Amino acid sequence: MTGPATLVWDDGLTGYDFGPGHPFDPVRLRLTMALAGELGVLAAPAVTIAAPVPATDGELETVHSGDYIEAVRHAGRALEPDLRFGLGTADDPVFEGMHEAAALVVGATLGAARSLWSGDALHAVSVSGGHHHAMRGAASGFCVYNDLAVAIRWLLAAGAERVAYVDTDVHHGDGVQAAFYDDPRVLTISLHEHPLTLFPGTGLPGETGTGDGAGYAVNVALPAGTGDAGWLRAFDAIVPPLLRAFSPTVLVSQHGCDSHRLDPLAHLELTVDAQRSAQVMMHDLAHELCEGRWLSTGGGGYALVQVVPRTWTHLLAIAAGQPVDPATATPAGWRELARSMAGETAPPSMTDGAPASYLSFASGSDPGDPVDRAIMRTRAAVFAEHGLPPHP
Repeated sequence: MTGPATLVWDDGLTGYDFGPGHPFDPVRLRLTMALAGELGVLAAPAVTIAAPVPATDGELETVHSGDYIEAVRHAGRALEPDLRFGLGTADDPVFEGMHEAAALVVGATLGAARSLWSGDALHAVSVSGGHHHAMRGAASGFCVYNDLAVAIRWLLAAGAERVAYVDTDVHHGDGVQAAFYDDPRVLTISLHEHPLTLFPGTGLPGETGTGDGAGYAVNVALPAGTGDAGWLRAFDAIVPPLLRAFSPTVLVSQHGCDSHRLDPLAHLELTVDAQRSAQVMMHDLAHELCEGRWLSTGGGGYALVQVVPRTWTHLLAIAAGQPVDPATATPAGWRELARSMAGETAPPSMTDGAPASYLSFASGSDPGDPVDRAIMRTRAAVFAEHGLPPHP
């Protein structure tokens, strides 16, 4: 199952840079694109690489307030913090040209959405995007503008009847949830580490939406230490049944890879292999439910050499219809580039050597297992709203 794929990319996207020592280092993007290039993914017959165009103020204002946009623009020119808007914190320090850099990231994800909706592409990827924490009037969690919410808003305005958003970042997708919390046209599903142990401190199963959107915000709060088998079991127990009940017109997914066991900022224990498995499932669900219409982005991920380039290269390859065998060796030239750019010895292959296997929740639940309890809390909170039984 494949078709034309658009990758929206330009080296200018690495200008979104909070400075030396900040975890959100654009070297992860440079190394991802270099790895994908050396493995032939970018030259796949189905792939078109499109340059992004910065989002206009009008496009940003579909999600963000005018006052906030102006504050971002001013802060990036004057290099002055504005804590009223979350600008100048340790997470979101001010940097020169901040508005322009963030608007370009939004433009990349908007370009991917336009390519998808016009029919030019079946799959579209904005690897620099996935800034899911940005709120209407505030920067948060390394995110200045919410490219995902802007793109979803654009898809709705363009005629998409229902948009499903699935967030696999280790952190709760709070900004996207907030943007559509009362909108039944958008189903948001976030699988993340429990908010008691990780930023942003939200994303409990009881956060289910309000008004007409009640039941359309879905949160799976997984205990710290959850590994491949438990995480994939939770994904399988929640995502496919809800998407099938919702019947989306377009599938949007955020693939933050900070759920990996090597990530320095979080406490889940996934492998690259499990992250790849989720990407494959997302791709297959898009073909089953949306005639293949799938928009995917990057997101978090702070193991800059060991994890991010491999996981996102797998994402690009799956979208391109040219999946990379996990047993594939990473090219020697790329490993040398990683050493020169980041001072690390890069992984020798595209796998962590894990089976990425799990037991389906349909086999029955174990009330003594903390992952199963998390699954049941989510199913109890929202499944009835979609005509689904909470128990397997």
